[in-house]
Amino acid sequence: MNIGDLVVRKSYGGDVTFRVEGLQSDGAIIKGTEFRLLADSPVDDLIQVPYEPQSAKTRQAHVKAHQTLSRLQQNRMEQAERNREGIVQEWSVQQDPAYFEMPGKVLHLDGDPNYLKKSMNLYEQLRVPAEGQYVHEAAMADTLYRLLPKVRPDIVVITGHDGVLKTRQPYDLYSLGSYKNSQNFVSAIQVARQYERHLDALTIVAGACQSHFEALLRAGANFASSPGRILIHALDPVYVAAKAAFTSVRETVNMNDVLHNTISGSQGVGGVETRGSYRVGLPGLNDLSTLKVNPSAV
Repeated sequence: MNIGDLVVRKSYGGDVTFRVEGLQSDGAIIKGTEFRLLADSPVDDLIQVPYEPQSAKTRQAHVKAHQTLSRLQQNRMEQAERNREGIVQEWSVQQDPAYFEMPGKVLHLDGDPNYLKKSMNLYEQLRVPAEGQYVHEAAMADTLYRLLPKVRPDIVVITGHDGVLKTRQPYDLYSLGSYKNSQNFVSAIQVARQYERHLDALTIVAGACQSHFEALLRAGANFASSPGRILIHALDPVYVAAKAAFTSVRETVNMNDVLHNTISGSQGVGGVETRGSYRVGLPGLNDLSTLKVNPSAV
């Protein structure tokens, strides 16, 4: 067995596919390929697979991911229609007004380079302005301290891999010491809240599989995983960020969408009432990239 091999765990019935990230004398460090889970495993519990098998859990996640993407795209079409109607009624312009959009800007820190690539592709597909950085979870607080004043995002995503340290018996689900990376996420959130304390001025989406949901919210996250300490899909943080990016500053993010329309559902992601960061402007512009404006300052 080598680093980079795809494996499943015999003791869990091969329900999740992992990639071997490290080998130790007493086992292997493995990371989920579809779910943001970091785990330790005895080598003799691992079965190498030549390709990523389509387990029932993975197939279900793919179906839900497609449904969620379709729902976001439908929301965008409905939003465009509301924009046209609102501009006609409120700003007394022609029936088919030309306007420009300023969705919230995302800064996405990810502890997994493969997930980061998938996330950035999805942001591009959804037309969400985003900058991404591959950063080890332990370095995220320092990275945010450096990047926040430079990027000036409306939304920060802090994610990677996590998991409950079940080798520590007895383990306490309400202790940060029982998690692989929840403390690192908490530290990063605290840095972000020192930069901007107002929850509606900077939306924070944080956490990974089985993360300490309550601790992340107490630290200042708007949305976090995982209320039910379950596995969350790799792209769940992206969907939440996209929802916030295209929700009007005059509205709050639809919590029903967040709780029930993410891939992992209400046991995977939760949060608090939060305003969106999307704005429209007049007149229409041919190229918004020429407009040097920070959306947060408008």
